[in-house]
Amino acid sequence: MNPQAIKFHKQSQTLELVYNNTSYHLSAEFLRVHSPSAEVRGHGPDQAVLQAGKQHVKILKLEPQGNYALRIHFDDGHDTGLYSWAFLHTLCGDQARLWQTYLEQLNQASLSRDPDTSAVKFIP
Repeated sequence: MNPQAIKFHKQSQTLELVYNNTSYHLSAEFLRVHSPSAEVRGHGPDQAVLQAGKQHVKILKLEPQGNYALRIHFDDGHDTGLYSWAFLHTLCGDQARLWQTYLEQLNQASLSRDPDTSAVKFIP
């Protein structure tokens, strides 16, 4: 299903999609961790790579791909996912469950939404 409208809110880093006169707001982090790319999803259900440390990721650019999808360029260099209209519609309709599942997976893996700061040395 094609959205009736798409708007990117730069300050809040959210993508607003309107379907059947209902607005949905998807954060940059949500879109990044649910990227449809092979880098994130793998080439099969058991090959998905859990995305951690993406809490502050930003969207740099949105690129239409014909009449069927968006390519989203993120500031962490990720830009290989093609977000079809059907996939975005699914994300909108299932956002709460997908987000909860993602948070549970992070917790089970002892990972965080915060970027990895283990390489940073603090000198008193």
